[in-house]
Amino acid sequence: MQKEPINGDSYYDYICVVDFEATCEEGNPPEFIHEIIEFPIVLLNTRTLEIEDTFQQYVKPEINPKLSNFCISLTGITQDIVDKADTFPQVLQNVIEWMKQRELGTKYSYSMLTDGSWDMSKFLNIQCRISRIKYPSFAKKWINIRKSYGNFYKVPRNQTKLTIMLEKLGMNYDGRPHSGLDDSKNIARIAIRMLQDGCELRVNERMHAGQLMTVSSSAPLEGAPAPQMPRYRN
Repeated sequence: MQKEPINGDSYYDYICVVDFEATCEEGNPPEFIHEIIEFPIVLLNTRTLEIEDTFQQYVKPEINPKLSNFCISLTGITQDIVDKADTFPQVLQNVIEWMKQRELGTKYSYSMLTDGSWDMSKFLNIQCRISRIKYPSFAKKWINIRKSYGNFYKVPRNQTKLTIMLEKLGMNYDGRPHSGLDDSKNIARIAIRMLQDGCELRVNERMHAGQLMTVSSSAPLEGAPAPQMPRYRN
């Protein structure tokens, strides 16, 4: 069966790369609740293969408002930064406004992309429960680039960490590791190379009834819906 050409009209116009940073403690005890503290987006134009725009906002955590020293040194996000930040529902509203201004899901088709499944299935899922909002529909399906990379370049899952993926493609990490925005930019660089190498990055994971599911590669290629602010939970 002939695949649609990557530059055909059917492919996503844009890919939104997201890599959250969340509160954490050394050793991450199992009962620790992770809250999102950085929400970055890197907007990748699939026609020009260039990063066209970026979004970044920090988020004030509510359950554990005081960051651990481990979290500060890992992410570079200071206590002062999160103290001055908005809470998650306001930041999500700002994200949605930013996406609407770029006509994503209306004039242009797009897909979300993450490095692994945790950003959506764990961090965003937990954060929406903490913030008592429903899970946003625009983030219900995404491209897990680790899966795409492993399948395309035929490498085992243990070779799909961000730094290893970059290294195998002959690239160095650019910026500060565990800065959400810098991580997102580096993930976008991998996505660009994969598109150049002829990989059709496509949605391969989704959330359904709060659970992580796999999306078949034979499923029709559909863009994400126009972003809307989710309703509050009762």
